[in-house]
Amino acid sequence: MKSIPNALIVALVFALAACAQKDGQDAKPAGPPATLVSTATAQTRDLEIREESIGTLEGLVDPTLAAEVPARVIKVLAHAGDTVKQGQLIALLDAEDIRLQRREAQAEIARIEALLANQGKVVERNQRLVEKNFISQNALDDVTTQRDALRQQLEGARARLAAIEHNNTKTRVHAPLDGRVETQVVSVGDYVKVGDPLFQIIGTQRLRAHLPFPETVAAELKPGQTVRLSTPTAPDVIVTTTIKEIKPLIGSTNRAADVIADVVGKAGWHPGASVNGAVVLGMRGRAVVVPEQSVVLRPAGEVVYVILNNQAQQRIVKSGLREQGMVEILEGLSGGEIVAVDGAAYLTDKTAVSVQNAKRAAK
Repeated sequence: MKSIPNALIVALVFALAACAQKDGQDAKPAGPPATLVSTATAQTRDLEIREESIGTLEGLVDPTLAAEVPARVIKVLAHAGDTVKQGQLIALLDAEDIRLQRREAQAEIARIEALLANQGKVVERNQRLVEKNFISQNALDDVTTQRDALRQQLEGARARLAAIEHNNTKTRVHAPLDGRVETQVVSVGDYVKVGDPLFQIIGTQRLRAHLPFPETVAAELKPGQTVRLSTPTAPDVIVTTTIKEIKPLIGSTNRAADVIADVVGKAGWHPGASVNGAVVLGMRGRAVVVPEQSVVLRPAGEVVYVILNNQAQQRIVKSGLREQGMVEILEGLSGGEIVAVDGAAYLTDKTAVSVQNAKRAAK
């Protein structure tokens, strides 16, 4: 068997090495993978210039119910914290004394009616006697005067009975308005005199919102400006009203101006609850807005990444108002440009991107 020449062996080794090197070069990656992002279109819209504050609700109508007749409390049907409707029965007072007074007044009316009927017969009889000249006119005048006096006594007795009947209705205490029982003063068994307090009720039909604003913006607030109110007790209800009054003096303790606005007839709104208020100071027309996720903080400042040909281009911008997840761009971006949203925080200038789930800016 002939041996293979050494030169041929060396040539084969170099050939194999060259093939292995070529295969290794082909296996190397061409570059980093493209970053996945979602995009949105920068839009133009009118934005409200607003100042917001958190305040409290106050009840404008808070009557204290007092006893109108002297009596003992026999039943209490409403307690502190209960919600009541206008005309709802909330307490009962003992009416036995009034029932006895009514029986006495009815008996007095019956007695006077009997006397008046008899006196009428006497007047008729004396009139016939005067016509026949059996008695004088003075005698007829006397019995006629007595009849008229009995008529007046009857009217007085009937008026007294009507007053007693009216007092009887006062033994049933009703809520004078829709509201909430703030304080229950009496309990079953208490004896109350005229004027003694029974309940304090705070009305819910007419409320007043107090919104504190810092002195830095107090000069921009004026009565008549639109204000939108909401409260945690009725989160789905937004009340649009106007500023009724601004207290002229800044508070000595909090350095805030008190802005007042009224709320009328809103179910679920309660005195003492907190209220969120946004005062509309003006409008900014054709503002460029993008989603909040698009604005990223970098050493150069706030930037957005405009997507062109699957590449992110960094733009230094100046932001303004923020509203419902959107940011106003004052400088550095035009309406209609495509910007990165999700994934923008992972981008740098001229980074390759792969757009997924493209979406428009929310209205």
